[in-house]
Amino acid sequence: METRRLGRTEHESSIAILGGAAFAVCSAEEAERGFDEAIARGVNHLDIAPRYGAAEDLVGPLVPGVRDKLFVACKTTRRDPSGVRAQLEESLTKLGCDSFDLYQMHAVTDLDVLEERTRAAEEILKARDEGLVRFAGITGHNDGAPSAHLEALKRYDLDTVMFPVNARMWSQADYRRDAEALLELCAARDVGVMAIKAAARKPWSSADDRFATTWYEPHRDTDAIARGVSFTLSVPGVHAFCTPGDTNILRDALTAAEGFVPLDDAAWTSAIDEASALPSIFPLGA
Repeated sequence: METRRLGRTEHESSIAILGGAAFAVCSAEEAERGFDEAIARGVNHLDIAPRYGAAEDLVGPLVPGVRDKLFVACKTTRRDPSGVRAQLEESLTKLGCDSFDLYQMHAVTDLDVLEERTRAAEEILKARDEGLVRFAGITGHNDGAPSAHLEALKRYDLDTVMFPVNARMWSQADYRRDAEALLELCAARDVGVMAIKAAARKPWSSADDRFATTWYEPHRDTDAIARGVSFTLSVPGVHAFCTPGDTNILRDALTAAEGFVPLDDAAWTSAIDEASALPSIFPLGA
């Protein structure tokens, strides 16, 4: 699997990052199978969080055996410094790590949320100074994530960002403008860029239609998944994408990453035009 330098972290990250959300509601056997397959296929970067259901408990016992070759990233949604530190230490214990490679403010979806996380950001940067984490970052969903992350980079010396990048989002002129402004600043500051929702298709029509554990309906067809992954990885400035939050889609996403070929201009434009007909998965909870 191709690797790309994740900005100033200097980590040569696999272009597919193992998204821990896939293990939120699965069995221990499914988690071990998915984790082991990802590692065997060249994934060297794990992204996980306390909000991902049982993921930390299920994946925790699997991490120490490959810790020396795995970039481990975790997150927190807490605001109070003592809460941030307590959750950081709990996650370290669950995942069998002495320190994390990356710790992130999780789910910073807009400027209001960023304002609420001021003390959390300061605590994460303090943990970086202490060596409890090597790098600090920010993640977020929703239409407002790029503008919020752009402002966060102006306020804090962050090492990475993670936000939605797919053809449907690029069909929204305002979103694309904000996202490209964020990517421009990331390039100027050598900030690592990780994408989410590469395989997202649309909101679920109904609970009865659900075939995956993702909160949105992902692409199901392997060719469509491959096109989605190729689009995201073809966006200038994107270093890697997080695999979807479902153990079955995970396998197809890994295959798409292994077969990644950058889209040419015609395919790029076609992907955006086709995706523009789909409803957006955002805002969250809609």
